[in-house]
Amino acid sequence: MDKSPSSYKDPDGFVYSAGNEIFRQVNFSYRENYDLLFSSGLYGKLTGEKLLIGHAELAVQPGAYKTLKPSGIPFVSYPYEWCFGQLRAAALLTLEIEKIALEKGMTLKDACAYNVQFIGASPVFIDTLSFEKYTEGMPWAAYGQFCSSFLAPLCLMSYKDARLGKMQEQYAEGIPLDLAAKLLPFSSRLSPGVMAHVHLHAASRAKYADRRDVDLKAMKVSKFGLFALLDSLASTVRGLKPPAAATQWEDYYGSTNYSREGFQDKKEAVLKMLEAAGKQEITWDLGANDGMFSRLASGVSGYTVAFDNDHNSTAENYRRASAEKDAGLLPLVLDLANPSPAIGWENMERMTMKERGPAGLVLALALVHHLAITRNLPMDRIASFLCDTAKNLIIEFVPKDDSQVKRLLFSREDIFTGYGDKDFITAFGKYFEIIQTHKIADSGRILYLMKRR
Repeated sequence: MDKSPSSYKDPDGFVYSAGNEIFRQVNFSYRENYDLLFSSGLYGKLTGEKLLIGHAELAVQPGAYKTLKPSGIPFVSYPYEWCFGQLRAAALLTLEIEKIALEKGMTLKDACAYNVQFIGASPVFIDTLSFEKYTEGMPWAAYGQFCSSFLAPLCLMSYKDARLGKMQEQYAEGIPLDLAAKLLPFSSRLSPGVMAHVHLHAASRAKYADRRDVDLKAMKVSKFGLFALLDSLASTVRGLKPPAAATQWEDYYGSTNYSREGFQDKKEAVLKMLEAAGKQEITWDLGANDGMFSRLASGVSGYTVAFDNDHNSTAENYRRASAEKDAGLLPLVLDLANPSPAIGWENMERMTMKERGPAGLVLALALVHHLAITRNLPMDRIASFLCDTAKNLIIEFVPKDDSQVKRLLFSREDIFTGYGDKDFITAFGKYFEIIQTHKIADSGRILYLMKRR
């Protein structure tokens, strides 16, 4: 039994792995709440509506009250990798679950953003042990955590800049409300919800931080009051809008040098290579932009994770996937040259990007020139990284005479003597066997289907 490094804080149980499978142990301390979860009908309602991940009960292991086999999550993602729309959807899911729980006589004892994962475009709650019996008159214990984990980063992303969502990587327990209040503009105070749940909440915390004579448990809140609080939080979250600032890649496909025929030829060639590579357990699209080719991959190869460093592009990708209720495509915000690190206690609670791989297939379309020229990465290091990441690879090489490369070199000296088609073949040939090659029509760009040696 290998206990998960991220599952050590809850005395009521933990997640562990055996072989390649994930299990959850429920301790006897959670017995009453676990039984109520089922007898109240809460588990059935939440799993029936696909709000909570389901599980099977297995033969009980020694020392456990229950041994569970949860349904699988195709790819684990973290809040600092989500676009604004994803974090908002996860927040609203958490509030909806708390309302349903209250109706069934239970409540969430915590409201951590890490308790939510995405299956495609749909958020799902994953912590079965977060539910406890509701006691009449008790305030929502997870209110502060919700505001720090969801509302604070959403406000910063909405009022200031979507990239501030990355702060969640630094503040794993939630962005401190006093910090969020300082960073938010004065105009945020004009929103009654933001004023109440961020600014006044932060001030209240500061006022009572050192008080020892305040008994929070003595504060009585009716169930009606709790529902009003949840409605207020949901209204505030829904009222937040993502910033509309354009970025250089948001309309990438409308500004490239592909002719109409060339772009159609690229789509057809990529589709053929996807079909040749066959069905995969998981596919990664690196530099996915708005997900045009990610959707091709999810339709042919299977579950696809679409990474892009641009928040607006990822947000558009997620908007489309959400509108289509796409269960096979997960858009994420990630800088490939500075990907998500291992963080948390002992640097083990959250996995690196590479630890969540390798992928059966990786798409790297119109990507290498950005890594090599914009980020100054040597060709052999790019090839080595993709070898560690991908069993199969569909990659596009963009030559120096391409208008996009010329644009990258416009304001800088061309020191990239190792960037050429021969250099590309030499570097990737060490790690991959070339299966197919296709020169894109009306372009000097070349597509390759490769297989790791």
